[in-house]
Order: sequence, then C-alpha cells, then structure tokens
Amino acid sequence: MADDFLKNFKIPDYILSPEFKVEKSDESVLVVPECPVLVFVNSKSGGQLGGDLLQTYRTLLNEKQVFDLGENAPDKVLSTIYANLESLKKRGDEFAMKTMEKLRLIVAGGDGTAGWLLGVICDLELSHPPAIATVPLGTGNNLPFAFGWGKKNPGTDQRSVEAFLDQVMKAKEMKIDNWHILMRMRAPKQGSCDPIAPLELPHSLHAFHRVSDTDELNMEGCHTFRGGFWNYFSMGMDAQVSYAFHSERKMNPEKFKNQLVNQKTYAKLGCTQGWFFASLIHPSSRNIAQLTKVKIMQKPGQWQDLYIPPSIRSIVCLNLPSFSGGFNPWGTPNKRKQRDRDLTPPYVDDGLIEVVGFRDAWHGLVLLAPKGHGTRLAQAHRIRFEFCKGGADHTFMRIDGEPWKQPLPVDDDTVVVEITHHGQVNMLATHFCKSKSVYDPSSPRPDAEEDDSDEEEDSVAEEYRKFGAADTFRIPDDVDISHLS
Repeated sequence: MADDFLKNFKIPDYILSPEFKVEKSDESVLVVPECPVLVFVNSKSGGQLGGDLLQTYRTLLNEKQVFDLGENAPDKVLSTIYANLESLKKRGDEFAMKTMEKLRLIVAGGDGTAGWLLGVICDLELSHPPAIATVPLGTGNNLPFAFGWGKKNPGTDQRSVEAFLDQVMKAKEMKIDNWHILMRMRAPKQGSCDPIAPLELPHSLHAFHRVSDTDELNMEGCHTFRGGFWNYFSMGMDAQVSYAFHSERKMNPEKFKNQLVNQKTYAKLGCTQGWFFASLIHPSSRNIAQLTKVKIMQKPGQWQDLYIPPSIRSIVCLNLPSFSGGFNPWGTPNKRKQRDRDLTPPYVDDGLIEVVGFRDAWHGLVLLAPKGHGTRLAQAHRIRFEFCKGGADHTFMRIDGEPWKQPLPVDDDTVVVEITHHGQVNMLATHFCKSKSVYDPSSPRPDAEEDDSDEEEDSVAEEYRKFGAADTFRIPDDVDISHLS
C-alpha cells in the first residue's frame, strides 16, 4: 500500500535529467503522478533533523528529486529541470506536460530558507511556476504557520513524512503578495562593499552589482542593495533582540540544536536587551520617530507622511498574519475603525502591507489576548524610510527572521529603505491556514474597491522587478546555511 501511495509523488529520471532517455515503447506505460514533487531540504536546519529528513525523503522518493540546499543551489536545479520539461513539451511529450502542470515544491528549513526558494521562483519567471509547501525547521517558522503547516519541528520518520506528503497532495493553492525591498546608503570613506564592512546583511539582500551592472536604480557614490520578503520587515527593538540571538548562535552553534532551547534563549535575550524595560533603559533617540521619517503610498503616485507616535520603539511591515512565532499584530479591525480609518482585514493577496508599531515587549504581550493587536499605523502599497543624521549611529532591522545591525548617517547623508509591492507567488495551504485571501468568498470583504496600481508598476525599470535570488546570486561557500531561519 505504501508503494502505491508514494507513486503519487515520484518523478522518473528522464524528467529530472536531460541525459536520461525514455524509450518510445515505455512512454505509453508511464502514469502521471497525482502530485509530483521536488523536495529541497536545508540539511543544516533544525540541528540533526534536517539531515534525517533529507535521508527519509531520499529513501521514499526518487533520490534525484530530493535536493540538499547545502550542495545544490535551487536556481540551477530548477533551471535545468524546467529547461528539460520545455524541451520534452516541444517534442509532444504529454507525460512531461502534465507533470509540469501538476508539479509542486516542498522546502524544509527556516523562514530564510523558504524565502530563498520563493525569490528564485520569482526571478526565474517559469512558464508554470509551482506552488510551495513549507516544512517548519526553523525557530519562528512564521511562513509554515501562516499556511497551516504548523510551527513545531516535524517528525523525520517514514510515517511522519508520508503524512506530510498526503497533506501536500490535498493542499489548496493560494497566491500571496511579494514585496521588493531597496536599501541605498552613501559609500563609506573607508572599507569595502559586498557587503559594506562591517555590515553583515541578510542573504535576501544583494548588492546591485551582483545582480546587474546596468541596474538603472543604482546611484553613483552610493551602495544600493535589493531583495525581497514575503512575511515581514521590522525595525527597532524586536530586531535588536533577534540580532542578539543570531549573534549568540553564530558564536556558539552547538548550544542551538533544539527548538525549545532556542525559544527559551530568545525570551531570555528579550529581557537582557531591555525590550521589557525600554522606557527606562533606552534613550528616546532609539524611538522610531526620532530615527526616521516614514512615507507611505496608499494611492498610485501619492506619497504622504506617516505619523509615528513618539513612544513607538519597534515598527513591523507585515504581509502574513504570523509574526514572532505565530502572532497576528494587525488583528481584525472592527467595522467602525475600518470605516473611520479606511482599514481592511489583513489579506495576503490584496497588494497592501500592514504597518504596526510596538512600544515595548509588554505592549507585544497584548497579542496573547484573543483580540490583541499592536498600534495599527497604516496599510499601503509602498512605504519609504528616510534616515538622516540624528542621535543614534545605528539601528537594527530584520527581514523574515534575518536581522542585521544597520549603521545610520553620521554626515549630511541619507539612508533610504523602500518597500514596494512586486507581484505574487503561489503557496500551498492546508485547511488550518491562518492567511486570508481577498478572493476567498468565506473571507470578509472590504467595502471600498482596491486601487489598481498596475499602471504605475509597469513604468518601473525591469531590473527593479528582480529579487536577485537566481543566476547571479548564490550563498557563499563559507556561510553556514543553518542560520537561514
């Protein structure tokens, strides 16, 4: 029975590798699998779990359809397989055509790993982009949780993997918004770029010259970076705690091989970093309003200033209803607030990003309440942060779980971070899915019609539409991909 079940997912060699040939006599007996899958595993995520999971998938499926991200860059894998599928399609191979139509991806790792795959899918512009299911192998696991795949590390035995495969086969496809992030800063007088020393940027942000030498949005005398995210961008004290955690894990990786231990360490660092006592320990110069000017675009071409209350020490730009291990900071505004402030429920495919603020960790604890939420600041199609010389020489930022320490201007310069809506990608969701679609009849619908921003997006340079995750970008060999969580 197990063999019959696994036939639903297995892909023959000739689909995966162009060097394999299938005889004409064999084509007639090939049965298209119900749910053909390609599996990508970050073998260094989740301690030993990543390696064990990789081995189980290779035992159950064709080992050529299961890839270790430490050894195989996903852009090269997908480029090769899709080129072969297109070649077979041109030769009239119906098995290959139907396989491509049904193909789904499984990615096992942290949120950073999932983001890497999503960026590659966007950049490759595949003829029939596959939907993605995410296996939670990180610490926060916000992406898997938002689509019903859970947030606890999974079992790695045959029974657990088969149960997950069954969920993948039954899962529904769901579109979610992509968000492009651009960061520009004046070139330092000393030090090199790629990244700017000693700036350690997340893997999802790439220097422009690594993406394209002809990039029109690069500016002379500046270092410009771009990338993408699918869950959130945050800045301030929450990112500071995350940075402390990642720094600790980088120095002592042997202490971070258990999800529960990781979460306890994270909570402890929240206390030691002063997140619970921000008003007493941290100067007002660390408040968001003192650090940056914020502009939002709610209608195409119309930028407006966004007021940030002076007590806000952390700001989150949220795409999915899952942050900090599964909380929804936006909540669901009541009808009066929706009417008065022109707010909507947090749909994941409406081209709007939710902007939420927090005063301190105590403020964040309101999310434990059934209807708890942060300070709702705005919803927008685009948002821009402008940092000028001020009382702080740095702040902390985070994209989908990957934090960094961002230097701020010391002269009459400006650091700019701009977030822009950038198309959509297909995800797989279970019936436990927390995310809501604006196209789902069961989701509450806003009264106001959405603004159509397609006209403005078409005018943006083609290079701006890339995440830089494919072809020109690969995680360096000396980087431990276990930190992609």
